[in-house]
Amino acid sequence: MMPILVPGRNERFRHAGFTLLELLVVLVIAGILLGAVALNAMPSDSQWLQREAQRIALLLQLARDEAIVRNQPIAFEADDYRYRFLIRQEDKWQALTDDPMWREREFGRSPVQLSLSPAASQRLPVRISFGREPVDKAFVLTLTLTGQRISVQADGLGNFQVQ
Repeated sequence: MMPILVPGRNERFRHAGFTLLELLVVLVIAGILLGAVALNAMPSDSQWLQREAQRIALLLQLARDEAIVRNQPIAFEADDYRYRFLIRQEDKWQALTDDPMWREREFGRSPVQLSLSPAASQRLPVRISFGREPVDKAFVLTLTLTGQRISVQADGLGNFQVQ
């Protein structure tokens, strides 16, 4: 017996799947989108350096304020691979560990060359101290990574700018 063909019904079943061409187009579009996301997820050295300098500037401003509030000197100390914050207690510098904000941090990309102007010393680690007074010395902390350079400028009155 021969099957009965109903117009419209058999056509719907014939077009129920995707063609190979449609699947390939979808895969190409998905690949392009994933590539764009991957490029944006991995910042360039200059973008990374800009973000790290912004983070350091904010932490320096907080360290300055913390020194005033605690009525104890606080220092930022950094070398080519990491930075941390210290507090002056009993005539010696000790790492600040009572708050996760003051934890030691490693640079995500290293080595980062650091220079401080005016420099107290040409040797590493670089150390910037904040006292109990609201007015400190102005300084410029320069971070350099693979030829990219960015500076954190402090005016001594508590204003920190990244340039």
